[in-house]
Parts: sequence; C-alpha cells; structure tokens
Amino acid sequence: MLTCEICGEDFLLEEDLKTHLLLSHEENTISCPLCSLSGVSYDELCFHISSAHAEEQSPKRSRPSNAEEKFPKLSRPAPDQDVDKSRSASGCSEAAADTKLSLTDPYRAPGSCGTAATAPGALPSVETDTGGTGDGCSLPGETASISLSSQRPKTRAGPSSYSEAKRKHLSSPRKDHQLLSCPVCALVCCNSFILQEHVELHLMEQGPPKERRFECPLCSVLCTDSFSLQEHVELHLDHGAAGHSAAAGSPDSDLELAQQLQKEEEQRRRQEEARQEREEFKKLQRQFGVDGSGGYSKQMERVMEREVARGLMNPAEFHRKKAEMMESMASGVDDGKTRTQGVIRALYEYYQTDCRDCVHVWLSAETDHFCSSQGDKGWGCGYRNFQMMLSCLHRTDAYAPILQETTVPSIPKVQRMIEEAWREGLDAQGASHFNNRLQGTRAWIGATEIYSVLTSLRIRAHIVDFHRPTGPGDTHPRLFEWVKNYFCQSSSNRLPPRLIKTSLPPLYLQHQGHSRSIVGLEQRRNGSLCLLLLDPASSVSETRKLLNRDSIGSALRHVRKFSSGLKHQQYQVVALQGVLSAEEKQISIMKSRTLCAERIP
Repeated sequence: MLTCEICGEDFLLEEDLKTHLLLSHEENTISCPLCSLSGVSYDELCFHISSAHAEEQSPKRSRPSNAEEKFPKLSRPAPDQDVDKSRSASGCSEAAADTKLSLTDPYRAPGSCGTAATAPGALPSVETDTGGTGDGCSLPGETASISLSSQRPKTRAGPSSYSEAKRKHLSSPRKDHQLLSCPVCALVCCNSFILQEHVELHLMEQGPPKERRFECPLCSVLCTDSFSLQEHVELHLDHGAAGHSAAAGSPDSDLELAQQLQKEEEQRRRQEEARQEREEFKKLQRQFGVDGSGGYSKQMERVMEREVARGLMNPAEFHRKKAEMMESMASGVDDGKTRTQGVIRALYEYYQTDCRDCVHVWLSAETDHFCSSQGDKGWGCGYRNFQMMLSCLHRTDAYAPILQETTVPSIPKVQRMIEEAWREGLDAQGASHFNNRLQGTRAWIGATEIYSVLTSLRIRAHIVDFHRPTGPGDTHPRLFEWVKNYFCQSSSNRLPPRLIKTSLPPLYLQHQGHSRSIVGLEQRRNGSLCLLLLDPASSVSETRKLLNRDSIGSALRHVRKFSSGLKHQQYQVVALQGVLSAEEKQISIMKSRTLCAERIP
C-alpha cells in the first residue's frame, strides 16, 4: 500500500500515486503542513520549514521510494513526535494539547485549522488568528482587514533582492504583521510578496478575458453568468406556477378555460367538416361531369386528337368526322352511328322457334338500341336509354301524334330538352342540383330527369322506387313481379300465350352509376323470372349479333338478367302510362315541386 506524502491518500499502484501527485499536488498548490503558509514553490516550502520550524523537526528517517522521487529534499518529523497545538502559530485553541502531526498525514490531524485540506485545482486557503506567527495566509473574518496598499512595496525590487527578501521572510516568521486579502478570491496573506505571487497565479490561470453570454430559453434575455441565468429562469417558473395555481384555484377560470377549449374544438371540427364537404363535392362534380371540363363535342374532339397523335387516324379523317359531328349538333338529330334497328323483331323470331325452356315470354314494342359513342362514353347511358324510348314512341300510335319531331334527337339536343322542362317548372330541386344547366357538360341524368322531359312532352310518366332488397342475398323479387304485371296488363286472357309481343314501350331501369332499358321478360318452367335488358354499354358489334340466327343464342347471355344478377341496393323504374292533357300537364308540373315516387316495399 502506497501513501501520498501530502494528503495521506492510499493507493495500490505506483502509477496511480504518480498520477495523483501530478493532478492534485502541483507545485503551486503546496502548503506548509505545520502552519498555514501556501502558494509557494516546493524549494521555498523546504526552506521555510527548515528555517521557521527547525525546532519542531525531529531527526530524519528513511522515506518510501515513491516519496523520494517526488520530494527528494523534504524531511518529516517522526511519527511519535508530539506537536503542541496551543502555540500561537497553529491558530486553533480547540484542539487537544498533544496531537501527533507528521508529513505523512498532515491533513488528518484532528482539530488542525491551519492545515485544512484544499480541493484539487482550487486556490489553497488556511486559517490563522491575530496572534499567530509564521502563518502566511488566513481566511477573512477571523482578523481585521488591512488595506493592500499599506504593505505593498513602493518600488519593485530586482530578482535577486526580491528573492533574498522573500527568503528572509520565510526564515523568520514575524510576531507583528498585517494581513492582506486577495482582491480576486477570499484568501488572506500575511505579506505583500506572497499576495503578489498569489495574484499572479490568478492572472496566469484566467488568461485573456473572454466574455460569455447565457441566453434565457424562455425570453431570450442575455445573462452574464450561469448563476444570473438560473435565477432569471426560476423567476419565470415561479411566475408560471403562481399563475397556474391561481387559475386552478378559481372555478370561474376553470369554466372559462373549458368553454374556450370546447369552442376551439368545435371550430376545428367545423372547419374539417367543411373541408371534407368541399372535397366530396368536387369529387361528385368530376364524377357526374359538372366540373366544367366540357361536354359531348369536346370529349369527342379530344378522343379524335389522341387517335391522330397515335397514328390511328389521319388528319383528313379527323376533319371529316369533326365536320359531321358539328353538323349533327347543329341539326339536333342523332347521326345514327350507334343505332341498331330490328332487335325486338329478331328476339320475337328467336322465341318462336327456340328456347323451349321458357313458359311465357313478353316483349315490348319495337325498340332500337343506342350504344355510347366516343363523345359520351362513361356518362351518356341515361341519354341513350331515352333515345331507345323515343325510338319506340315514334312507332306507337298512342304516343306518335303528340311528338312534334319524328327523329331521334342527339345528346346535346336531349340536354336542351331537359333544360326547357326545368324552365317550365318541372323538378326545380333537381334543376338546382345541376345549376339549371346541362349543355356543354358531361352531367349524368337519372330517373327524375327522364320524368321531367317526358312530362314536358305531355307523356304521363310514373317513377317506382325499389329502395331496398326484398329477397335473400340482396335480391329484388318484388321488382321482377312488378315488371311481369306491367307486361301482363295488355293481355286479357287468363291463360296468355307462350310468346307475347306487346305495344308497351320499354321500361327505364336506373341504379347507382348506370341505367338500362327493360324490353322483355322470360318466365321459366321452374317459375323463375328473367329480365331482357338493352344496355347502352354494349357495342354496336355485340348488339348486331342478335340479328344473326347463328349468334343470337350466345348474344342473349348479355341480354338476360336473373334475380341473382341484380343486387344493387336500390333500383328505380320509369314507366309510361299514356298521354297528358294540357291541364294534366300543369298539375304534374305543380306536383313535381315535391317530386315523390311510389316506394316498394
């Protein structure tokens, strides 16, 4: 076990002791173990001990090897030597009379005020009383303060004279001396030489002054040191805590805070709802073609331009088709390029000879098929179904006389016809949904718009709403029964024939996102019913397969729809029920202000 000669700390390894001596006991921090002298070099300390404390030293004894390396000239008193703690040089009267003091453990002497330990790296400070002799420094407060100027020499002596004077001072401790306090720290020195060297140590340690500012994290105020910053921040915290406690203690404040939070939450919720509503409205506008992106003509023109860019159409053909489109729009008559005639006649001929599995088959009056074109693809199904209905009315004696025109109108013309019906007062609520404008848009139309335009033409129309499924698996058996009753009204016989071609116009069938036309009904041997539908989404080539005896059997798969194939949540049917008189038309216009449909079930 190795022991530090200065502070008495024990170490296991010699390397640890050397490191401790280097870091904790530098040359400038050595102090006298017998009095309170400090702030001198090692040689000066040895000279001081040999001169001022010669009578207190005992014969030298051998020291450990590690102490010889660090302190080769320093001798210490024998461990059994008694030191009188009551003499004036010690500065402490409370200690016992006989206390063993050695250089091996100078800081462990009980009651020794003059040899108090100093923290590593800090300036040593010692205590002395006013009557002590040989003490170099003392703490303030135990003696009267003497000004520094009264003990400072008036002229700076040379190096040799200064050293000689210092040696004389160290060798002969004075009886009467004045104490000088350090202007930097709380250390008190007994003469100007020690004070000057002590102050020079301060200046060497401090180096050039560096200004550092500490910024408050709450209000950005700059403080000169960390202590001022800490006090400043604590003021912030104290003020906030006081305000919080005062608010917490007030019921009115709690109520106001809760009301304010509720109001802010309600405002944020309304803003979020308004934003979502705007987004949904824009989405619906794009979906239903009322976002201002153009109507039939613009869509047709864009499609043809893309075909020209891909090399599928030459510029001459582009200009020819564009001219034909503009001519059709100007005349208001459909160009007939998507029209297929003779479909009902072909179905009638097929059922006469084939499909023996059907017990009864009902067909509507002759109806042409109209499919969507490049100008209305994705949104024109309602207009195309109306064209199918008009193609049938032109051939029906009950409706043909009231129709002023015998041609099928184009889609832009149908849009104008619906706008005219709105201006007459029909379905004002539906008109406001479209801002009273359809021309130049790709707006979808449904059952209410078909009702309005038919009423405007003095045709009695009736809307039936199958608003929910009425069978297992989300099916609508009530819808199939209603269609059967519609086609059976023209038969007076109790036992109708197997195949019946009626004079009834087709039914308009609407569901979410699409519409089709019901042109017939099959009743199978097992009692199941099957609708015959003409779909505007079917192309001209697919529809014309119905006209061929060899392909009609396979083409009917796209026409037949059983109950399991119609599983939308809601269906609406528009049925025609005769002609309106002028008075009846006005009554229908008045009733359309609150348009109501027959609901089944």
